[in-house]
Amino acid sequence: MKIIDADGHIEESAKDIKAFLPAPYNKRAGSLMAGLGLDARMEGRFDKIEASDISVRLKDMDREGIDISVLFPTTSFALSKVFEREYAIAYARAYNDFIANYCKQSPRLKAVGLRPFQDVEAAVQETNRAITELGLVGITVATQGMKEHLGSQTFWPIYEEIQRLNVPLCVHNRREGPPGENRFDSFLYMHTIGRPTESVLQFVGLVYGGVPERFPKLRTAFLECGVGWVPYWMERMDEEWEKRGKVEAPLCKQLPSEYVTHGNWFFATEPGEKMLPYVIERIGNDKIVFGSDYPHWDSMFPHVVSTIRGRKDISDQPKQNILCDNAMRLYGWSN
Repeated sequence: MKIIDADGHIEESAKDIKAFLPAPYNKRAGSLMAGLGLDARMEGRFDKIEASDISVRLKDMDREGIDISVLFPTTSFALSKVFEREYAIAYARAYNDFIANYCKQSPRLKAVGLRPFQDVEAAVQETNRAITELGLVGITVATQGMKEHLGSQTFWPIYEEIQRLNVPLCVHNRREGPPGENRFDSFLYMHTIGRPTESVLQFVGLVYGGVPERFPKLRTAFLECGVGWVPYWMERMDEEWEKRGKVEAPLCKQLPSEYVTHGNWFFATEPGEKMLPYVIERIGNDKIVFGSDYPHWDSMFPHVVSTIRGRKDISDQPKQNILCDNAMRLYGWSN
């Protein structure tokens, strides 16, 4: 069985991006994307995996049994929080140039690109360039800091281009909570709540906003957030939509759950997630992928693939789909 990691990462540095940034932005000192001011690795208790060397990464992929890994940004996901429009455009182009150049070192590495959602016209242009010229395999966004949810019609020209190019929209939020949230008093608290809370906001916004209705061929994925939340929100949205949907969400023509069960929606499971069998029962086993999260501090490396393979509560066919076939469909590598 070929193994496809639908969500790996590159830990890009300021130096990496500056090499592709034009003046005057490449003159900026220090980090190009501000951090959280928190120590994710607890003073070294969680060791960092040094994966910048391509040979190390490929050896680690062999150790996991991964044939192809799709790379997502790390610090550059903060792009959505940048309010300097021209800088956001320049940064997105620079990151895409950097990651495309990085992946040229091995055919086993693919990557998704960033879009400057701050400027829709520029985002459409960069989507086209990233896919048709650079060979990237999808478009990703982390939404923290955005002034509108992803279902807003403001962004529809971007989705039209993504759908036309037959690549996925990958929603991959960060560990921060929604803008303005200031009740977190530890990294633990924020890391537990932030990503799923923001992801649910965008999930609901996309469905109620009518995106799956308007763009039925657009493949949309929610990554690094598990799958256990999906049945709950399907049921809750159905209940709310039946009462008020025709008035307040007129572009959502079907029960929200039907877009998930019959549409082009994908979700990334955690390897040992106990809710996985129930989620498969509710939405099918053809919409679930896995991500290694390598080389992040909280990844399960080198036990991601073996954990999925060793599960006794799901059969061989769902494992085949999760480890390979669904990722092939998500990224448009098979019919």
